[in-house]
Amino acid sequence: MSATAALAISPGPDNIYVLVQSLTNSKTHALATVAGLMIGCIIHTTLLAFGVSAVIRDNDNIFLGIKILGAVYLLYLAYKVYKSDSKIYIDTENAPQKSLKQLFIQGFFMNVLNPKVTIFFLAFFPTFLFSETLSPVLQFYVLGGLFIVVSFIIFSSIALLANTIKRSLLKNKNSGLMFKWLQIIVFIGIAVFIVL
Repeated sequence: MSATAALAISPGPDNIYVLVQSLTNSKTHALATVAGLMIGCIIHTTLLAFGVSAVIRDNDNIFLGIKILGAVYLLYLAYKVYKSDSKIYIDTENAPQKSLKQLFIQGFFMNVLNPKVTIFFLAFFPTFLFSETLSPVLQFYVLGGLFIVVSFIIFSSIALLANTIKRSLLKNKNSGLMFKWLQIIVFIGIAVFIVL
């Protein structure tokens, strides 16, 4: 849960978009975006639960390969974050005005069509299966549910506290650097956990 929280807090395309919608339209518009993003997570969880559960059931070696590839991908993400600019850009001037329905649909497709979310779920969830008696499908849904609840709380907080967050980010010049290293540490930490 702490890894999920750290990732949700760290500035990325999704939470920056939620922040911008709250600043340019309203908190309600931002929450519509958040709802779409979270429904997208349910789709990812379902695909993962039924797809990877079959792999776990049928072949331990393939499952081990998935975990190793997941760890490598997380290390790659850490490297990409390391090489990226630590500045946080909040462009409210060019944000288009959209209806609640449009923002919900956009949030949904932003999540569902993002291959990084699929790969992250694939790397993240299998490592945290917690029971030998419960079915992997049920365990994936429990993990997905926890991920969605934590992400929803954090993304909704971003929507509701947008003005305060913007002032804080602009005031503290080191906030971008802090969030950058937070992401790097989380990605490397999960990758090491998967491998070990």
